[in-house]
Amino acid sequence: MNKYLITGGTGSFGKTMLSNLLQNSSNSVVVLSRDEEKQDALRNILRNERVSFRIGDIRDRASVDDAMRGVDYVFHAAALKQVPSCEFFPMQAVATNIAGSENVIRSAVANHVKSVVCLSTDKAVFPVNSMGISKAMMEKLAQAAARELGQEGTTTVNCVRYGNVMCSRGSVIPLFMNQIKSGNPVTLTVPSMSRFLMPLRESVSLVNFAFENGRQGDLFIMKAKSSTMADLLQAVKNIMSAPEHSVEVIGWRHGEKLYETLASSQELGSAEDLGDYWRLQTDLRGLDYKPFFSEGDEKIEAIDDFHSHNAERMSVAEIESLLLTLPEVQAFLNT
Repeated sequence: MNKYLITGGTGSFGKTMLSNLLQNSSNSVVVLSRDEEKQDALRNILRNERVSFRIGDIRDRASVDDAMRGVDYVFHAAALKQVPSCEFFPMQAVATNIAGSENVIRSAVANHVKSVVCLSTDKAVFPVNSMGISKAMMEKLAQAAARELGQEGTTTVNCVRYGNVMCSRGSVIPLFMNQIKSGNPVTLTVPSMSRFLMPLRESVSLVNFAFENGRQGDLFIMKAKSSTMADLLQAVKNIMSAPEHSVEVIGWRHGEKLYETLASSQELGSAEDLGDYWRLQTDLRGLDYKPFFSEGDEKIEAIDDFHSHNAERMSVAEIESLLLTLPEVQAFLNT
């Protein structure tokens, strides 16, 4: 039986991954999170003896070590994810997303875990906000551990980087739907702002792909499609039969960007194309660069960054179709 640990296992992403893992009867799962109310609710819904719950915070190495014992695979999802709140409380983002992630990675190595997959975000590329900066540092911690372990290390450490996860906790789609249902104007930041769209099921597929195909220090991204906020809102209004619902444009929130980048041109220059995914490879060299000045690869390609303004853009009709495949949307529409 394979034993998995999910940090942040009571969040939207963690719960979806948990459900996926439980489909295999040979898996057992440890859920580590600090919210006892969410754990109690999830425990009562699941009532599954293959799931054990641990109250703890990734900021506390002792609680991480306690949950890590006997674990084979780690899925690190615990994080502070809201851009504005991280802007106002940046040291909290440092404590959770940086120091907490280091606790998870180092505990996994110390406990001889087979594989660790850390969840990152498009906001970590060219970061301009505290949330993105802290996630970029998490990626660097994972890569530093991978470099230290080397290709022969017993623990493989890698990351996945994803865009907006549709209908995850705190995301904009549930906000839009609740505002329309309540009859209030929908609050829209910047209509031309673009974002990658990823259903929860695709985010789980990305993580599973990393578990199955990850080599030391790899970072995987999905070739996601994007949408403007205006088109996303119009699609939500259409499926709720409220195409003319009033909209209030509120402007930029703290720390926001006009578009998000999933991979830089430099990363893509050495990336491996895996069909639906790219493998971004960590430079596992040490600090002795001399041999590479004379023997390095001189090939330079003109490659653009992969961002939500130049990714394949979804039409309003395509977004509507995608929204209607989401269980969370279907449940909302049927209430």
